[in-house]
Amino acid sequence: MSYVSTRGGDAPATYAEIVLRGLAQDGGLFVPQSYPRVTPSELRRWRGLSYADLAFEVLRLFASGIDEEALRSLCRSTYTAQTYCNARPGQDASEITPLLWLEDGLGLLQLSNGPTLAFKDMAMQFLGALFEHLLGLQGRRLNILGATSGDTGSAAEYAMRGRRGIRVFMLSPYGRMSGFQRAQMYSLQDPNIFNIAVKGTFDQAQDIVKAVSNDHAFKASHAIGTVNSINWARVAAQTVYYFKGWLAAAGSDDEPVSFAVPSGNFGDVLAGWIARQMGLPVASLIVATNENDVLAEFFETGCYRPRDPAHTYVTSSPSMDISRASNFERYVFDVTGRSPERLRALWKELDEKGSFTLSGEDWERVKASGFCAGRSVHADRLRTIRGLWETSGVLVDPHTADGITVARRKRLPGVKCICLETAQPAKFASTIREAAGILPPVPSSCAGLEDRPQRFEVMEPDVRAVKDYIDRHTSEQ
Repeated sequence: MSYVSTRGGDAPATYAEIVLRGLAQDGGLFVPQSYPRVTPSELRRWRGLSYADLAFEVLRLFASGIDEEALRSLCRSTYTAQTYCNARPGQDASEITPLLWLEDGLGLLQLSNGPTLAFKDMAMQFLGALFEHLLGLQGRRLNILGATSGDTGSAAEYAMRGRRGIRVFMLSPYGRMSGFQRAQMYSLQDPNIFNIAVKGTFDQAQDIVKAVSNDHAFKASHAIGTVNSINWARVAAQTVYYFKGWLAAAGSDDEPVSFAVPSGNFGDVLAGWIARQMGLPVASLIVATNENDVLAEFFETGCYRPRDPAHTYVTSSPSMDISRASNFERYVFDVTGRSPERLRALWKELDEKGSFTLSGEDWERVKASGFCAGRSVHADRLRTIRGLWETSGVLVDPHTADGITVARRKRLPGVKCICLETAQPAKFASTIREAAGILPPVPSSCAGLEDRPQRFEVMEPDVRAVKDYIDRHTSEQ
């Protein structure tokens, strides 16, 4: 399998080649030249596989240039009960992603049993092992530059901490994450981890990452790579839990199942789109936003209109406080005929006018793509958290509450619907207390986290300042 850029400027490359590059040289995102297909007989064969072995079966379809036995070993060393040990009481940690039915036909796929209690661990732990493997083979070093709205950063840092040949420079929006999220990142004292708190929004931090990655001379001289979901390897790894969720829910080899996904940067739900393109029987993909409802507006109207920093709101589901979703480019590339020329024209219009609208055949393809969307606001998430706790004794975090809220409104009649969990409620104690009147339990692995010393650098949202910081801290390499 070969990979190309959404903007058409890079030569085809293998999975092994693009993993360490992250962003394409032309500023686009890597995508497969075509999606692999999975047959009903393969789905039947995959029933009963462990998560690690299912991950191998799915990822081998994408991982051109990676030795298959090495890939199998990476999957089996990553997806273990020891790594995903933060299962809730009564759960079997070896399941990795337990499916819990909340009510008739509506389930919760628990994706947050990893070390940072967030779904990002599902792909990031694999990515850390993959990076270390490839760098070791090539005798290279890598300086990872990323931006986080809350969970990507800690997941990346916990996956990369202490790994040979890797340093992490992670940007986060200063004062816009929960106390638990900040503590997870800033309390790490590993010498290869560097946290930069940007005085601005996640979108501004993400723009810095893109600007640095687009400075090809700087990127090459400082060996810059990415772990945000602009890195294809992360998105591909996230497709695995769609297969796992479907296999746990579907009663027959062709039963369609819907997925509801709390969405910020669009990578989580994009993985579902890819699984659907591969042949997984996905009935619909329900995009749940919070008050930052750019994606909901698009799927309702065809207009993609990111907001400026002043209109990107701070909410009680902070990991979704994103206006300009990076992975949306991959989806637009697919639904507009996989034409780099068309994609470039749309992004030029976006840069010049601040928005674009899909119409005609493009809009018809969007409507036929299986997506729908809805908004959830603070009062909705409080009501959903409180209701689940009072009726079933289940606590969910505010992002997952957004997903459940929208799933109840948008799910197809008679079709099972699985909501993907974003994080464990322990990461958002103040919202849980407001909603349910209790403090959520904290896994023993995270006890006392917010009392630990924190180490981070505060900066203005300035590309030059970030480059200077990276330069100072890599000069000894």
